[in-house]
Amino acid sequence: MRDVVLKVEHLKKYYPLRHAGKGENALVKACDDVSFELRSGEVLGIVGESGCGKTTTMQSVIRLIEPTSGKITLCGQDFRSLKGKDLKEARTRMKLIFQDPYSSLNPRMTVREIIAEPLDIAHGCSSRKEREELVLQAMRQVGLDPAFANRYPHEFSGGQRQRIGIARAIILHPAVAICDEPVSALDVSIQAKIINLLKRLQKELGTAYIFISHDLGVVRHIADTVLVMYLGRVVEQGSCEAVFKNPLHPYTKALLASIPRIDSERGVPEAVLAGDVPSPANPPSGCLFHTRCPYSQSRCETESPLLRGTRDHQCACHFAETLAQ
Repeated sequence: MRDVVLKVEHLKKYYPLRHAGKGENALVKACDDVSFELRSGEVLGIVGESGCGKTTTMQSVIRLIEPTSGKITLCGQDFRSLKGKDLKEARTRMKLIFQDPYSSLNPRMTVREIIAEPLDIAHGCSSRKEREELVLQAMRQVGLDPAFANRYPHEFSGGQRQRIGIARAIILHPAVAICDEPVSALDVSIQAKIINLLKRLQKELGTAYIFISHDLGVVRHIADTVLVMYLGRVVEQGSCEAVFKNPLHPYTKALLASIPRIDSERGVPEAVLAGDVPSPANPPSGCLFHTRCPYSQSRCETESPLLRGTRDHQCACHFAETLAQ
């Protein structure tokens, strides 16, 4: 069995509301009690509508923003307790691939300087020659011509810019790469090439991915396990095969039904989401999804469901067993 490289336990990120009273709605629970394990060489897909907490979870895991509570274990080390040089060193084992391949690159730096920046920060090279060799190797790994090393980001297409960002992320061979919607800003034909590149690098380097996306078709192609979020909470998680072939939560069913397809697929029930996503500043009582759920009952309005099921497939719904039949 592969080693666990990242373990997140009961992660929470709450934001206080300005001018709010001392009531129970004085906090926005952007990420509320999220737990998962990520093993070496695996891909965890995090999906959900805009505003569900995907990016907040990612930022909390890598500590771009400090979590309110919870435990993060990176390569056997308590990541939340680290400070200063220890934190800087640990971050070499977890890197980001951003959504926008242009704004994430410094327009004043050449490709060589952009890709080499993590090496320079980590003091990962003993000589200029070694630095140059690692930069050119990373460029070749992502399918970029080393002759382009002296060019600037504006001279490249969107797909090429994303390859530059990927090269920057993998040059230190991190244990975990967090991909925040890395193909959503690209053309469909380029999306496939970038996804195939990420899969190839996964096999070559053994890097584990957290792949954040609202496109379930892409997640289905790349992920090993899937975590479905709604209003900051996990409503369903499990293996990719289990979640896509046998979705248990009404929200997951609705998301799957919304995937564009030429002809309907058997085994995926049709479901339509009614209404809008509630405000995270004033979430519904009980089950957060009950205001939009076609199967909602009185119990859903007062009692919050727990995430339960087998290790390979869990769901937070009072009537998951009934709906699965």
